[in-house]
Amino acid sequence: MDIRCENGIVSVGSRVGELLSHSSEAPMLFAGRGEPSIDMYRGNFKIEDYVESRVPLRSFSAEKTEAGVELTFENALRVTVSSSDDDTLELALSALDPDINRLWLRIPAEKDEHCYGCGEQMSYFDLRGRHFPLWTSEPGVGRDKTTYVTWRSDVENKAGGDYYNTNFPAPLYVSSRRYWLWADCTAYADFDFRHESFHELQFWAVPKKIRIRTGESLLALVSDLSAFFGRQSTLPDWVYRGAVLGLQGGTERVSEIVERSRKLGVAVSGVWCQDWEGKRVTSFGKRLQWDWRWNESMYPGLPERIKAYEKDGIRFLGYINPYLVNDGLLFREGAEKGYFALNDRGEIYLVDFGEFYCGVVDFTNPAAFAWFKEIIKKNLIDFGLRGWMADFGEYLPIDVRLYDGTDPMLAHNAWPVEWARCNYEALKECGLLGEALVFMRAGGVGTQKYCPLLWAGDQSVDFSVHDGLISVVSGTLSAAMCGCGLNHSDIGGYTSLFGNCRTKELFLRWAEMAAFSPVMRTHEGNRPDENFQYYDDEDCIVRFGRLTRIYASLAPYLRKAVKENSETGIGVQRPLLLHYEGDPRCMTEQTEYLLGRDVLVAPVYEEGAQTRTLYLPADEWIHLWSGKRCGGGEITVDAPLGYPAVFYRASSPDAALFAAIAGQF
Repeated sequence: MDIRCENGIVSVGSRVGELLSHSSEAPMLFAGRGEPSIDMYRGNFKIEDYVESRVPLRSFSAEKTEAGVELTFENALRVTVSSSDDDTLELALSALDPDINRLWLRIPAEKDEHCYGCGEQMSYFDLRGRHFPLWTSEPGVGRDKTTYVTWRSDVENKAGGDYYNTNFPAPLYVSSRRYWLWADCTAYADFDFRHESFHELQFWAVPKKIRIRTGESLLALVSDLSAFFGRQSTLPDWVYRGAVLGLQGGTERVSEIVERSRKLGVAVSGVWCQDWEGKRVTSFGKRLQWDWRWNESMYPGLPERIKAYEKDGIRFLGYINPYLVNDGLLFREGAEKGYFALNDRGEIYLVDFGEFYCGVVDFTNPAAFAWFKEIIKKNLIDFGLRGWMADFGEYLPIDVRLYDGTDPMLAHNAWPVEWARCNYEALKECGLLGEALVFMRAGGVGTQKYCPLLWAGDQSVDFSVHDGLISVVSGTLSAAMCGCGLNHSDIGGYTSLFGNCRTKELFLRWAEMAAFSPVMRTHEGNRPDENFQYYDDEDCIVRFGRLTRIYASLAPYLRKAVKENSETGIGVQRPLLLHYEGDPRCMTEQTEYLLGRDVLVAPVYEEGAQTRTLYLPADEWIHLWSGKRCGGGEITVDAPLGYPAVFYRASSPDAALFAAIAGQF
C-alpha cells in the first residue's frame, strides 16, 4: 500500500487503484450528531434519524508512529492508517469529541463498478445504485411497496418491509475493483452505493476499525475474507440421502405422511417437526409453544419413534429460539435465576411476538448463556434431536437493560452471532459438530464460523420477485459473497396472508430449485390448512419424490462442493462472476447460480412458464435433460415441470455422473 499524507491531502494507492482520497475540497470523513427515532413492532423496525449536525472534517495533522500514520481531524477524530502488507489497509478510529455519534466515510468509486454483500440481500445482488440500511430485523412480507400484500401488511402489522430489510445484515462488501471492506461496528449503519465517484458509509457510532483487503480476483477475495472471519463446517453425511420433510401435528400424523411419502418414492433424510414442543394458534396462523421441552401429549412415544427413524437412516429435527414464553416452565426457572433482560423499571422485559409474550434470555450474562446452552444440550441433544431450526435472533429490543451494561443499540446487530455461538458450543461440547444439522436465518459478520447452514427466512408463498421463489437466489449469492456459502430455503415458501396461498406449481418449481442446492427441506407454512401441501396430491408426491432422488444422486458432487466451501470459503451456490469475472453479464446476474464449479442452474420463477431464457457464460455447456451442447450467450430452453434449466460443463470431471442422472431421471 502506498500511504501518502502531505499538503492537506491523504491518498492510499494499491494494486486496484486508490482506496482512500481526502482533501479539504473533497473530505473523506464527516462527523456529527443525530437523534434517532425507532419504533419496533414484532421484529419490524421503523427507523428515522434527525441529523443535528454533519460537519466535513477538512483539515488534519499527521504524525508517524509505530502503529502507522496518525491523523487528527480537527480535534474531532483520530484515525491511524496502517498497512501490514501490500494487500491490507486498516484504519483505527477513535472519537476525540464525546458528542459525536454519527460518522460518514467516503470510499473512491468508479462509474462502472459493482458491489456485493452487505449480508443476505434478498432483492438486489448488485448493490450499486442503491443504499442499504444495515439492521437485523424481520425481512418484511412482500417487500415491494407497489403490491397489495405489502401495503396490507404495512397497514395492519407494520410488516410490509422494503428491499433492504434482512435478517442478516453485514457492514461488509466486495467491490468489482477487487477489494473487500469491513467495518468493525455493530451499530446501525447505512452503506450508500448511489454516487458515481464514491461510496458513502454511514455509522451511528465510530467504528473501532475499517479493514480493506485487495486481491487478484473476486474468487480470491471471497476465499480471503472467509479465512479472516471463519468458515462453515461440512454438512452431516445423512443430509444427502434425500429431503428433510417439514411436518407437524403429532406422532401419528407425521408417521403416516412419512410412510406414504416413502412408498411413493420420496427419498427422506430427516423429519423436521417444528411443533415437537407443542403449538399455539393465533390470528397469524399456527405458532409454537415457546417452552423448549418435548410435548408428550402431542408426540406420544416420540423417543421410540426417533430410534426407529434412525434405524431407517432418518434423523429427527426440531425447533428452538432464544426466547421463552411467559406461561412456560422454563420461563419461571429463568425468572427465578435472573436470566432475562430487563426493562427500565427493572422488571423482566416482555416482547410481543404476536398474541403471546416472551422473555429475552440475556446472553451478556455468562450464567444465562450457560443455562440456555444446557437447555439445548439436555432438552434437544440428549433427547435425540439431530438438528433444529435455531430461529429468530433479530428481535432484541433497543430499550432493554442488559446484564453487562452494553448499549442495546450496539448489541442488536451482534445478537444473532451470540445466538449462533450458543448453538455451536452446545454441539461442540456434545461432540456433534458435523453430525447435527442446525440452520438459522438471522446472522451477522462472524456467523459463518458458528452456523453450519443458513436458511433464507420467511418468503411469501408466491412467484413475486422481492419476496417469492427467486428472491432466495439473490439472498444466497449475497451471503456467499460474505463467506456464508451454505444456504437453503423453505420449499414452497412460508408466509401466507391476505389470500396469498401456495399452489402445486409453486411448490414443484421451488422443489426443482432445492434439488440443486445443498439441502432440500419442506415447510408447511404459517397456514398449512389453507395452502397446498405436497402430500395432499399423489401426483405431487411422485413428482417431488423424483426430485428428491435427483438430489440424492448428486451427493458425490455436493459433498465435494461442501468440502470446498469448508476449506476455501467458496460457496456451494455461487455467483457466475466468481468464475467468469470478465463477463459483464455475469457481474449482475441474480436469477442464475453455479452449483459448485461445474453446474449452472436457472430456476423457473414465472408462474405458468414452460420455458426459461437464461445466459450461459463462455464455456462448453451440456443441457442436463436433452444432452444438447451449447456455447455461451443467451438461450431459451424448454423447462416443463420437473425439468428446470440445468447445464453442466462438458469438461467437468463429474460429467459422467451428470449424464447418468439425466439418463436415470
